Amino acid sequence: MKQVQSNSNILSLLEDKIKQIKKDNEAIYLVGPIKLPVNLNGKTVEFKWYSWLKSENVTENFQQVIDQLSSANLADYQQSSVLVYGDFEYGDEALIRMHSICHTGDIFGSKRCDCGFQLKQSMQMITDHGTGALFYLANHEGRGIGLFSKAMAYILQENGYDTVEANEGLGFPDDSRNYDEAIEVLKALRSKPVTLITNNPKKLKALQVAGAPVSGRTPLWGDVSEYNEKYLQTKVKKSGHMAE
Repeated sequence: MKQVQSNSNILSLLEDKIKQIKKDNEAIYLVGPIKLPVNLNGKTVEFKWYSWLKSENVTENFQQVIDQLSSANLADYQQSSVLVYGDFEYGDEALIRMHSICHTGDIFGSKRCDCGFQLKQSMQMITDHGTGALFYLANHEGRGIGLFSKAMAYILQENGYDTVEANEGLGFPDDSRNYDEAIEVLKALRSKPVTLITNNPKKLKALQVAGAPVSGRTPLWGDVSEYNEKYLQTKVKKSGHMAE
C-alpha cells in the first residue's frame, strides 16, 4: 500500500512535466521545463532545461515510463537535452544552436577545436538576444563517430591527417550526425521560425530539408589559435564551413 501511494505521489509530481512526441512507431519523451541557473561568463543566468529519451514503448501511461527507468541502464547510453531562454514558445524571433557534444572541448576546455568556445558563445548570444534555445546533442561526439573513435582520430591527426581524412580513414564519413530527434523536440517547443547559429550551411540545409522551422543563420566564429588553426581551415576547405 505504501509503494502504491509512493508511486502515486511521484507520478503526480512528474506527469505534468512529461510530454510525448509520437514519431512513426516510436515516441520521444520530453521532460521539463526545469529551472537551471547557469554561471555564464561570471553572471548567473536562469535557463529552462529539458531532456528527452527516444523509446519503442509508445504509451501515454507515464507511470510505465517511470517504472522502467531503473532497469533501462540509461547511464550506459546518451541522452540529449535543450536549454531554453526567454519566451521561446511564442516570441517572434529566436536563436537556436544545435551543439554537438565535445567531451574534450566542452568539458576539458581543449584548444584542439573551437567547440568549448562555441558552446559558451552561443549561450551568450541567445541570452543577449533575449529568446532562444541551445540543443546539446549527446550522440554527436566526433561528428557522430563516438568518443573512442575520436581518440583514434586524434592520434591520426597527430601524424599528419586532417579531421576529414582521419574520420574517413577509420571507415566513417566526414559527418554522420543526425538531427531528427532534435528537430521533433524543436517542433514540440516552438512552431514559429528560428535563426540557426552556425557557420555550416550544410547543417542549415539539413534542418530545412527535414522540416525544421529554420529561416536563416547567424555566424559563430572565433577562438582561433595555433592549436586549432588546421582544424578550422579543414572545416572551411573540406566541410564547406564559412569563416564568418
